[in-house]
Amino acid sequence: MSNRLFQGVIHQMKDAIDRVIGVIDENGVIISCSELSKIGHVKQGVRDEMAYASEKVTTGGYTYSPIAGGAKAEYIVFVEGEDHMAEKMCKLLAVSLGNIKNLYDEKYDKGSFIKNIILDNILPSDIYIKSKELHFNTEEVRIVFLIKFFGKTDMMPFEMLQNMFPDKSKDYVISVGEHDIVLVKEIKPGTDSKEIERMATNIADTLCTEFYAKVAIGISTAVDNIKDLARAYKEAQVAIEVGKVFETEKNIISYENLGIGRLIYQLPTTLCEMFLHEVFKKGSLDSLDRETLMTIQSFFENNLNVSETSRKLFVHRNTLVYRLEKIRKLTGLDLREFEHAITFKVALMVKKYLNSKPSKF
Repeated sequence: MSNRLFQGVIHQMKDAIDRVIGVIDENGVIISCSELSKIGHVKQGVRDEMAYASEKVTTGGYTYSPIAGGAKAEYIVFVEGEDHMAEKMCKLLAVSLGNIKNLYDEKYDKGSFIKNIILDNILPSDIYIKSKELHFNTEEVRIVFLIKFFGKTDMMPFEMLQNMFPDKSKDYVISVGEHDIVLVKEIKPGTDSKEIERMATNIADTLCTEFYAKVAIGISTAVDNIKDLARAYKEAQVAIEVGKVFETEKNIISYENLGIGRLIYQLPTTLCEMFLHEVFKKGSLDSLDRETLMTIQSFFENNLNVSETSRKLFVHRNTLVYRLEKIRKLTGLDLREFEHAITFKVALMVKKYLNSKPSKF
């Protein structure tokens, strides 16, 4: 489509510019030109020279300049001549065609369309109209991965993901920040959640081993309608944010597996403070030492089973019972009773949530 777009503009310009002008693609092939007979010819070595030039290259009687700038520009414009006027014309042509392409992409590119949906930059009523214009299948099952990069890497995060998912008809890689990339991936109906998590793990492992990039990935629920992609993106964001608080040891966090942590994360801090004061009327949670907290954690992990917990902790059963009794006296909660255990578990999560906040009220 860019070929026709560029050719239409160059055709209108050729009468005003008395020189040969045109555009070459990423393979060095002339895709648009004021002299139609040159279309399809290959400009050898131009891209290699452009890799060492910041703005322009002059060679073989032509001046070249990248559209959008940089050594890895997708398209390069050229103007006949190596003089100062050719350089000025080349820069002007690059800016003009670059702006035209950006406007065209924003209107007709499916990736830009998806980006506008997930960022809520398009009205729901316009989504279906635009889908028809782009011949976009609105009812495929899709999943949203939010990939957050940490630290610096040799390659740009967007380029890394583009290299991993080159099929632009099914997978959409979208930059939403300097270190945040969204992957909207089409999946088969009924794909198991474990399979989706394996996809995320493969992405993280590939980025780590091949690009030495450390990432965290938030996974949304599957949606079967394009209008729900905005909700899916928000779910992936929540998964990342809640994971920072309650799943600190994990780098793959699924929205479906957030459990009660998702609910706690949405509560006001004042309400959380009130809850802790009401639960621990007899004594503060802060009064419990590290050993006691580790005992509590192990007791929860072993499903409130005294015998199994004492075995895992390498302590006598009576020692564990003594510790649990000590906790009851300090807090008023007997962890051997299911309801008390639930209250204590939620309280620990609420405390963890409050500690993650920069300030408490």
